[in-house]
Amino acid sequence: MVSRVDDWLRQAERNLRSAEINYQNELYEEACYESQQTAAKAVKALLSYFHKELRGHSITFLLQSSSIQIPSEILKCAQELDKHYIPSRYPDAYDQGAPADYYNKDDADRCLNCGKRILSWVEGIVRGTV
Repeated sequence: MVSRVDDWLRQAERNLRSAEINYQNELYEEACYESQQTAAKAVKALLSYFHKELRGHSITFLLQSSSIQIPSEILKCAQELDKHYIPSRYPDAYDQGAPADYYNKDDADRCLNCGKRILSWVEGIVRGTV
């Protein structure tokens, strides 16, 4: 299996930049979604590092499939971000209104922090600094 660690990490870093730009422009639902994508792609880099390939979008499930010890704060962040995969994008996730009506700065702060935390943790493992 070809290692795609660097490809996944590079794309995760781009998603993080997108999350930060959306945050600066008060597009909080988009910041949450891009933060979720940051973490999901970082975890796929981690799986690639361990020569595993799994499909799916649940960061929690992907992490639990990695066969390594997951720090509790990383697992909590995964659970937080997983909650935003669909509702941050689709109006029909709500009885009425669009995602923009339901997301705020506090949501985006939590998501950005979690996306950064997971990306940093994964980079530490694959770069050997953890």
